[in-house]
Amino acid sequence: MNLRNVAIIAHVDHGKTTLVDQLLAQSGVFRANEATTERAMDSNDQERERGITILAKCTSVLWNGKAGETRINIIDTPGHADFGGEVERILGMVDGCVLLVDAEEGVMPQTKFVLTKALKMGLRPILCINKVDRAHADPDKVHNAAFDLFAAIGATDEQLDFPHIYASGRAGWATLDLNQPSDNLGPLFDLIVDHVPAPKQVEAAEKPFQILNVLIESDPFLGRLLTGRIESGKAVPGMAIKALSRDGKILEQGRITKVLAFRGLKRQPVDSAEAGDIVAIAGMSKATVADTLCALEVTDALPAQPIDPPTISMTVSVNDSPLAGREGDKVQSRVIRDRLLKEAEANVAIRVTETGGKDAFEVAGRGELQLGVLIENMRREGFELSISRPRVVYQTGENGERLEPIEDVVIDVDDEYTGVVIEKLSARKAELKDMGPSGAGKTRLTLKSPSRSLIGYQGEFLTDTRGSGVLNRVFSHYEPHKGAIEGRLKGVLVSNGDGETAAFALWNLEDRGVMFVGGGEKTYQGMIIGENARWDDLDVNPMKAKQLNNIRAAGKDEAVRLTPPRRPSLEQAIAYIEEDELVEVTPKSIRLRKAVLNPSFRKKRVREE
Repeated sequence: MNLRNVAIIAHVDHGKTTLVDQLLAQSGVFRANEATTERAMDSNDQERERGITILAKCTSVLWNGKAGETRINIIDTPGHADFGGEVERILGMVDGCVLLVDAEEGVMPQTKFVLTKALKMGLRPILCINKVDRAHADPDKVHNAAFDLFAAIGATDEQLDFPHIYASGRAGWATLDLNQPSDNLGPLFDLIVDHVPAPKQVEAAEKPFQILNVLIESDPFLGRLLTGRIESGKAVPGMAIKALSRDGKILEQGRITKVLAFRGLKRQPVDSAEAGDIVAIAGMSKATVADTLCALEVTDALPAQPIDPPTISMTVSVNDSPLAGREGDKVQSRVIRDRLLKEAEANVAIRVTETGGKDAFEVAGRGELQLGVLIENMRREGFELSISRPRVVYQTGENGERLEPIEDVVIDVDDEYTGVVIEKLSARKAELKDMGPSGAGKTRLTLKSPSRSLIGYQGEFLTDTRGSGVLNRVFSHYEPHKGAIEGRLKGVLVSNGDGETAAFALWNLEDRGVMFVGGGEKTYQGMIIGENARWDDLDVNPMKAKQLNNIRAAGKDEAVRLTPPRRPSLEQAIAYIEEDELVEVTPKSIRLRKAVLNPSFRKKRVREE
């Protein structure tokens, strides 16, 4: 049987997971009586809630086309730069990729990011122009832009000669010529079989067994599952193997307890798997991502892809607020440490280091979204944490100068809001590179901006553009430090005591600014309960109840009607806080607080500085 390994790569929201749904449905993976789910590959809760792909996942379909029966292993990859570590490892497992580009939005920063990685590995992509049935689609313009992008990144002549196909993932059709309509994805399947080469590993079927681990998962019954492509030989349950680290050191020896191959959406145990196939292997307890599993006689480890360094870090520490331990059951530093180290082991783009305080850990990753997803997962597992403001990870140049990460930013915004967006970003040290119409009354801005200036900007951006703007960003390179950037322009309202908030007190405080809490909620000294309308911080009493006496007021008592509080989400809270503030995260609550709760000590700190 023929075998093909292909990855589907694209910018976020260009339709990868929806296209995979249709590929699965049309290849007969689902039985006639089986219920199919939308975005079947987005299997975990957060992926479904956020509508994005976070983890790369493998599936496999059988296609009976022009070239006979072919098994196609398809890997669905994330589109956000924050999860780029997944994409980099995955591309080493495949022999070809389908680059998806939206026929209306065109080439975006993430398209450039994933394409650069694919071309660097020598893959010859297939360009799939998706969503050609959208109202403002311009497939020819997008095709030319994609060609220019290939040339700009430095594609070889062979890579520049890429085939292209038009598709509508949602409607489930693809065609090589828009004048010849199609009602299925057969042309895309046939193009993959024709253009993507068969795995060259098949020739090494007689050599000793070797596989490079790319993904790691834990299964409650089988223990650690390591996924990768078999580079040589054959994997058989019961076979004795060993694990080698990148530098060839033996980590452990053991036996394969199960070999699981991907068949549709399910993993099924198989009696043996040959070179070139993508499988998951159970039986090892220490081996991790980028390690090699091999037969006992093999001495050299397989080369692993280097991963881009993290650009953003934050401090995760034990929750030490007066309300600690009431909602979560995992509050000790030891438990938090074990969970963070487990995450760093499975996700190579995250780096965890212990700080001098022992109760706090420095967690570095690719962006606020990636760190936000990790914290949200921990919160759902019952952890209580305190989180600092994100900071960028600096590097030191050859001359000892301080370098900071720079990002490529592409913004699509309604024409009337371009002025305010350019003004705000210029004040944050961003440089405008290009500006032009993108159709339908929108303008596309291309900028180069320090990562620092984008921390906390997303909320302000959505307010300035009335929620209609779309901001996309991707790490580009390091440049010398750009100097100080203005932070949050408004101060906060801080509670001056412990207790429950009173509606009467909050009603009187509404003139001072925007509230983050409602009436009857627990509060403590040092907790941030709202945003001040002025630039400075203000200590207030949100618990002051109305005095009840027998003196009648001249007019009728006004009914206390509170404006609904602005409750920040986890990502908004992390982006909002300043250096001297923390976010307290528990399974049920997200609270903002000052790092130093006692106001007299806070003032003292300011004087010392």
